[in-house]
Amino acid sequence: MLNQPTVAKEISDFQSALDFVCDLRNAGSKFSLDRIAKFAEAFGNPHLKYPVIHVAGTNGKGSVCAMLERILRAHGLKTGMFTSPHLVNLGERVQINREELSRAEILRRIQALRKVADGIFNPSERASYPSFFEYMTVLAFAAFADAKVDAAVVEVGLGGRLDSTNIVRPDICAITSIGLDHTSILGDTYAQIAAEKAGIIKESVPIVCGFVPDEAFDVIKAVADEKGAPFYDVRDYFSCDASLPETSLYGKFQRRNAAVALLCAEILKERAACGKSAGVFERLDLNVAKKALKDVSWAARWQKIKLSNGATLILDSSHNEEGARTLESNLRGLGVEKPTIAVGVLGEERAVPLFKVISKYAGKILLLVPHEPRALNFEALKKCIGKCDVPILECEVGEVFKPGWNCAYAGAGETIVSTGSIYLAGEVLAALQGVSPDGLSDRI
Repeated sequence: MLNQPTVAKEISDFQSALDFVCDLRNAGSKFSLDRIAKFAEAFGNPHLKYPVIHVAGTNGKGSVCAMLERILRAHGLKTGMFTSPHLVNLGERVQINREELSRAEILRRIQALRKVADGIFNPSERASYPSFFEYMTVLAFAAFADAKVDAAVVEVGLGGRLDSTNIVRPDICAITSIGLDHTSILGDTYAQIAAEKAGIIKESVPIVCGFVPDEAFDVIKAVADEKGAPFYDVRDYFSCDASLPETSLYGKFQRRNAAVALLCAEILKERAACGKSAGVFERLDLNVAKKALKDVSWAARWQKIKLSNGATLILDSSHNEEGARTLESNLRGLGVEKPTIAVGVLGEERAVPLFKVISKYAGKILLLVPHEPRALNFEALKKCIGKCDVPILECEVGEVFKPGWNCAYAGAGETIVSTGSIYLAGEVLAALQGVSPDGLSDRI
């Protein structure tokens, strides 16, 4: 597959641009920064033209990015934010002042990127040609430069050390959490995964470490010491749950994420005041930052949606062992006895801990299979559940969630929780809107 040529058809509209980049999914999947560095350099190294906050972590990195972006924007700063994956629209990945890039803008930029890429790489050789994520990374960096953002918040796609985003020269880095996920790529111990994520740490650049296991903490601290990077343990500043900042995103886990974001803001302000960071951060005010944390929006993170038929949908994306613990905490505090829970998962190692939680709290379980190659089918999902006294139904997303923000399996006053894969969350939102997600299965 990787030796096949790239799609040669003309890019004339958004759909053809989308088809082109989606065809590059995992193209040349070699873990190296050489190709992305060459690609970005050919585009004038746009990622070096504004301050960057770089965020990694097993869970919570997207939420922390949204929090940091909101803090910066609350101070009148023009922001760029690059996250992944998208839920419905490709432009969700690249936002300026929380406005996603339009389809027309994406089309124009992919055309320009392809012209450059075809000039410096061999389009007929997949192994040497930029991947989908590399295209989107350079697209985002260039869009931020052209918009003259004051600062950009950049989420790591996968891991950290060899992630395409790791060509940035950040003013601060953050690692939100460490859990056992993507173990076939990143390693199967906390220490191994932490080593990959700690790869974002740069010489003399401060690193904020979130609430991580001791084994992971030791690795991150050692890398920081080796690189002379000022190290900040969030637990030194927020020693108990009561001290965690409030946020509009639900649950203790999100309050922990808010602590990471707030500490990043405090450090940036202090360093700017003494000339060690970008001057734009000197205007940061912790009181303003705390207020901004109470006005953060981030889809599919225990997001409550009132449906047109009077039911309540809680849209979640807990998808791994660490997420299962957060899911249990949230379900325990839901105040709804035995809600209907819809779930779709990628990988047995993720499904088993989720179902241990779901089977304890659900009144009914709806099994869903996202349109993603790694998604577990119905048989595999039921195998992961094991013995369970709760009614289990096999459903299609479009059968459960209807256009016009409706649900066929929860009525007025009832609650349905959708959890598991982030790709499932995207399909649920798309079904409610009566649209199809951009790229569908080609969204990583």
